[in-house]
Amino acid sequence: LGVVGWGVGGIEAEAAMLGQPISMLIPEIVGFRLIDRLPEGATATDLVLTITERLRKFGVVGKFVEFYGPGLESLTIADRATLGNMSPEYGATIAICPIDDMTLDYLRLTARDEAHVQFVEAYAKEQGLFRTADSIDPTYTATLELNLSTVEPSLAGPKRPQDRVSLRQSKLKFQQALETMLAERKPKPAVPVVKPGETIAVAAAAAGPAVAELELTPGIDDLDHGSVVVAAITSCTNTSNPSVMIAAGLLARNAVQRGLTVKPWVKTSLAPGSLIVTEYYKASGLLEYLAELGFNIVGYGCTTCIGNSGPLPEAVSNFVREKNLVVASVLSGNRNFEGRIQSQVRANYLASPPLVVAYALAGKMQIDLTSEPLGRDRSGSPVYLRDIWPSEREIQKTMLLAVKSHMFRDQYATVFHGDERWRSLPIPAGERFAWDEDSTYIRNPPFFEGLTLEPTPPANISAARVLASLGDSVTTDHISPAGSIPADSPAGQYLISKGVAPRDFNSYGARRGNHEVMMRGTFANIRLKNQLAPGTEGGWTMLLPDHEVATIYDASVAYRERGVPLIVIAGKEYGSGSSRDWAAKGTLLLGVRAVIAESYERIHRSNLVNMGILPLQFRDAETAVTLKLTGHELFDVLGTGPELTPGGTVAVRATSEDGKVCEFAAVARIDTPEELVAFRHGGILPYVLRQLVKS
Repeated sequence: LGVVGWGVGGIEAEAAMLGQPISMLIPEIVGFRLIDRLPEGATATDLVLTITERLRKFGVVGKFVEFYGPGLESLTIADRATLGNMSPEYGATIAICPIDDMTLDYLRLTARDEAHVQFVEAYAKEQGLFRTADSIDPTYTATLELNLSTVEPSLAGPKRPQDRVSLRQSKLKFQQALETMLAERKPKPAVPVVKPGETIAVAAAAAGPAVAELELTPGIDDLDHGSVVVAAITSCTNTSNPSVMIAAGLLARNAVQRGLTVKPWVKTSLAPGSLIVTEYYKASGLLEYLAELGFNIVGYGCTTCIGNSGPLPEAVSNFVREKNLVVASVLSGNRNFEGRIQSQVRANYLASPPLVVAYALAGKMQIDLTSEPLGRDRSGSPVYLRDIWPSEREIQKTMLLAVKSHMFRDQYATVFHGDERWRSLPIPAGERFAWDEDSTYIRNPPFFEGLTLEPTPPANISAARVLASLGDSVTTDHISPAGSIPADSPAGQYLISKGVAPRDFNSYGARRGNHEVMMRGTFANIRLKNQLAPGTEGGWTMLLPDHEVATIYDASVAYRERGVPLIVIAGKEYGSGSSRDWAAKGTLLLGVRAVIAESYERIHRSNLVNMGILPLQFRDAETAVTLKLTGHELFDVLGTGPELTPGGTVAVRATSEDGKVCEFAAVARIDTPEELVAFRHGGILPYVLRQLVKS
C-alpha cells in the first residue's frame, strides 16, 4: 500500500506516544526470490514454515526482507500477509512484497472505494513501487531463491517455529524428539521453595509428602506419550487467510460425512483472525461441520498461541500429570515456544488449519498421515488424509462463492462500536488515572520513584552475581511468560496473600498492569533451564555464596537486601519471540544491571537499553563455555561510564570462588547515539519524562 511499518517494543511505543523519535541503524535488505507456484496440497502455511526455516539459517535479524520474482503472481495478498506476519519468527525487522495487480484486487474485494483503488495504483506506479511481469529486479544486499513447487505439507516443532518437519517425516521426527523430551522430564526430587535465611531441609520438611490418586475415565484410556491434547485453529497469521480456512472447513465436512470423530482427549477450538471468517463459513455451510468436530468459535484474537488455551479437561489433566506423559498440541499459530501454549504440554507443533483438524481426528503425533489411516468410516473401511483433503479447485470454487465484498463493508462499518458489555463499562472522569490501591490488576509501577531532574551518570558494575545462566534460544516467553500462574509460584503466592483464589488468578498476560505479579513472574517459565541450578526446571537459581537453591524472585530479593547487583548470561538468540516489554521491565525490577549474550533479537535488545539495562555481546568465537564461566563468579563490568560509545567494547572481569580471574572484552549493544542518551538517563521513560518537565 506504499506504507512501510514494522513492530517495535512496547517501551519504544510508549516513548513514541510521548513524542520521542525512534532510532535504528539503516538495515540491510535481503531479497527472497520466489519462482513457479505451490503444488496441489501445499498451503501458505507450509510455505511460511519453509521460509522461516531458510531465513533463520541464513540470518536476517535486524534486516528487511523483500519477496520478489514471478512466484508472487500466484500468491494472494492473504498468502503474502502470512509471509510477512511471521517475520518475527525468522528474525527480520519487516517482510514486504511489491504492489501489483493482486494488491488492487484485494482492495476491491475488501470493499475499498474504486477511486481510492485507482489512486493507489497511480501513486505506486509514479513512485516506482508497482510490479509487473516486465519489472526489473531490484538490487539487494543479499538474495535467496525458493522454487514454490518444492514446498511440501509441513509442521514446525516441537519447541521453535524454525524447526520445520515435513509431514511425511513427522512420525519419525516426533519419535526422535520424544526420546529427548522423555529424558528431560524424568522425575526429579521435588525442589522445595527456599526462602532467604531458610535451609533446603527446613523448606522440604515444610513442603511435606505429595500423595495423588488416579481415577480412570472412560474414553481416555488410550491417552499416551505423543497424544494430541490441544488442537487449535488460532492466531492471526492463518485464520485471516480464506484459502486455508476454507480448506479446514471442507476437510471437516468430508470427515464428518465419512463418520470420523475427534478423539475424546483432544481440546479443540476455533479463534478466527477476522469477523469475516465467520461470515464466509456461514455462507459456505462449513461452520456446522467444524462445530460437529468440536471446533467452536471461542472468540476473535489471541488464544492458544499466546497461552490462553485454558486448562485441559480435568480427567485429561489428571491422567497426563499422574502418568507423567509427554503430550502434544497442534495449532495454526505463529509461536510454539516452551511453556507458552499450555503448561502440561511439552511438544507443540505449528501447522496449517486443515492439518490441525487432521491431527484432532488422529489424536496422536505417532502417525504418518501420508500413509496411515486417520480412522475408519461407518462401514469399517480405512479413511486416509488424502481421501478427505479438498482439492485446490474445490477450495477456490468455494472461496469465490462464499467470500463477498459486502461482508467486509458490513462487518467493519460498526467494528469500533463494541457490544453491549463494552458500551456499558463505566468511564472514569478526570484527566489523570485514578490508581486503586486495592487492585491486583493495575498498580502504580516504581519506574519513576526517586527520579531527579538530572540523571545520575552510569557507573561501572562491581561485584555482580549471576541471577541466571541460560542457553540458546531463550525467548521472551522464558523470561516473562504470558500464560497461567501456578499457585505455588512467587506470583501465585502474592495473589493468594491479596485474597485472590487460584481459580481467579487469570494469566500473567491479563495481570501485566501489576508489577508485583510481573516481576515475580520474570524468569518463571516452567520450562526454563537455569544452569546455575542443575537438575531443576522452572524459575530456580543458586543463591550465592550460600549455595542454596531458591526461586529466582526470592534470590533477587536477597541480593537486593545485600546490595548486590545482578547480571544474566545467555547464548544465541536471546530474547526471541514476542516483543513482550515486561521481559525487560521485569528484569530491571529484579535488580539486573547487564545481560551478556552471544546474540540478541532486535526488539528485546532495544527494550533492555530502553529500561537502562546494558546488553553486552560476547565477541566472535567467545562464549560462556569457551571462557569457562560457571556463573558462580563475581563480575565487574568496566567502561560503562562517560567513555561508553555505541557498539564500543567494555572490559569484563570474572573472579571465581577460588580467586582465579578471567578477563574478556564484550561489545556494548547500544547501537545508536540516541539509544546511548536514553541509557545514560536510566532508560527511555525517565529520559522522556525529564524532557517533558524541562519543556
